[in-house]
Amino acid sequence: MAARAAGLSAGFALDLAFADPRRHHPVALFGTLARRLEHGVYADSRARGAAYSAALVGGTTAATLGARAGLQRLPGVGPVLAELGLTTATTFIALGGTSLVREGDAMAGLLDGGDLPGARQRLSHLCARDASNLSEPDLARATVESIAENTSDAVVAPLLWGGLLGAPGLLGYRAANTLDAMVGYRSPRYEQFGWASARLDDWLNLVPARIAAFLVFIVTGRREALTTWRRYARLHPSPNAGPVEAAYAGALGVRLGGSNTYEGVTEQRGVLGDGREVAVADVARANRLSRQVSSAALFTAAGLALTIGASRGARR
Repeated sequence: MAARAAGLSAGFALDLAFADPRRHHPVALFGTLARRLEHGVYADSRARGAAYSAALVGGTTAATLGARAGLQRLPGVGPVLAELGLTTATTFIALGGTSLVREGDAMAGLLDGGDLPGARQRLSHLCARDASNLSEPDLARATVESIAENTSDAVVAPLLWGGLLGAPGLLGYRAANTLDAMVGYRSPRYEQFGWASARLDDWLNLVPARIAAFLVFIVTGRREALTTWRRYARLHPSPNAGPVEAAYAGALGVRLGGSNTYEGVTEQRGVLGDGREVAVADVARANRLSRQVSSAALFTAAGLALTIGASRGARR
């Protein structure tokens, strides 16, 4: 378990140094495989969608378990080096924190420079909402909300599942999260087929999202993060994005949520917080907070791994 904690730390450092590979990222390859399988098995059916999700998430987890067992049997490797090496590699694969803050930096630069057309186009790197008519404050709000939600989804959750289950937890979670992004949103095509993928992602993020929201309070020391979370999170349509975005709103002293448009459909989402309107400068503040929460999540996940190891040792 010490090797697992060290592997999480090493993979986190690799993500800080290199971010996501621009080409041949394993997650992109998984997405290609998932899309091909979807073409072969798609039906407007929850049962068919559940089988699709189970095959891909279960297959990814089983393959990672097999890889770990195989590495352990190699001469001169053994369980400790296998755990260290595989956890390092899969943590690097699963995390998206550095790429996230780089996108936030890019949006901040475009907004600071008054390049609204460029910022509207760039927003698609962070979220799927229609940005064609968004104003500068709307673009800043969308960026802060995306940074908050994705800090939980792309950093806190994979680290915690890695601390709990190691490499299979890291890649199994990332597979589920990727499928949610591909087929989990509500649309005529995916309302039934993507139901299981969306529910699985909700379940896997249920605890990590709340830990992420609590870490916002821990790293900032602002009680508003807790009070805004408690008062407003339930207004958000997502059970997991709500707590994190509300905590960010309270910590930054801003007001998030409101009206968003996706594929021509406008959703009236709850307003989170009672602070001021989001300003361009808040994007950089949200990025700094993302880095702080990510670092705190690493310590939490490593501590979880070490605690599990100590508990096992005590039982022996």
